Amino acid sequence: MTSLNVKISACRYQAMLGVGGIGTGVFFTLNGEHTLGREESRSGHFIDRRDYCKLHIITHYVQTLLGAEFVTLPICRVGTDEAGGRMLHEMGAVGMDLRYARSVPGSQTLYSFCFIYPDGSGGNLTTDNSACDQLEPEDVARAEADFSRFQAKGIALAAPEVPLTARRKLLELGTQYHFLRVAAFNSAEILPALEMEMLTITDLLALNRDEAAAVAGIQPDDGSPLTIVEAALARLWTINPALQVTITAGKEGSWSWDGKSLCHVPAFPTRMVSTAGAGDAFLAGVIAGLVADLPLHLAQELGTLVAALSVTSPHTINPEIERRSLHSFSSEFSLALSETVKQLIQD
Repeated sequence: MTSLNVKISACRYQAMLGVGGIGTGVFFTLNGEHTLGREESRSGHFIDRRDYCKLHIITHYVQTLLGAEFVTLPICRVGTDEAGGRMLHEMGAVGMDLRYARSVPGSQTLYSFCFIYPDGSGGNLTTDNSACDQLEPEDVARAEADFSRFQAKGIALAAPEVPLTARRKLLELGTQYHFLRVAAFNSAEILPALEMEMLTITDLLALNRDEAAAVAGIQPDDGSPLTIVEAALARLWTINPALQVTITAGKEGSWSWDGKSLCHVPAFPTRMVSTAGAGDAFLAGVIAGLVADLPLHLAQELGTLVAALSVTSPHTINPEIERRSLHSFSSEFSLALSETVKQLIQD
């Protein structure tokens, strides 16, 4: 496995401490296109797709892209079941430091049942009483020694699927120790996060189109993606004028706001198998780019590349992603990358 062409010891950021969901799930393809009824029985079959949760996806790509010299410290909880043990094994296998990862006796690992209709649409059922739900601010506080160790040289990542109180504590410690503070929220969490003033202690906010619409207080289909982006940024500016933002919109590409200019990067051509996890792959690529001292718009380009390769796998973590696979992919599709990004992935 090969990492990006970057020397971590010369970079501003040398570690990432993060909270978020760690878990797994299964994918089930339904027979028949009609919407599943309340009391209906329906046949179908399981398909070979491995599902992962947000913190695992983001930290996996960050660790593999930046290599062993970069320190990744997930602060997380799993159950004492087979799934939890497997998740921790996989995380440790790519080089993450698991000193703050804990198995909770008597609890289950976060688990999702994803159902898919023949046309590719679908939904999922996710447990709401998993070990992830038990992550407390006190658990995050136990990592303060490592916040201190990487003062002004770390990234604090607050990802979904754990309580907002734990995420706020992480951002508070990131503020205290001068970390780059990165946060993401699902659409239902936007208003509670605003009420808790979490965006005032965030440097980079990662959104998708639906989440941006929730920020703007409009429906996702009310206007073009650019209209939603501009409306979301207008509201965010009133909350935190210094906030930087990325917004993904699937095949419409992505936007970034660095506080001065709005940049759009189109989606790259790819061989799409499954889009699950693409947004998390994008954010991981952005974070890796920022560690490599790229400005936000070039980190956005790297994130777009990582996301484009991620969707060629049926799994929500594409295990093939590293520097050489990114280079081969960009060559195959003759992608018009900036010279700076090319240098990061070249052989």
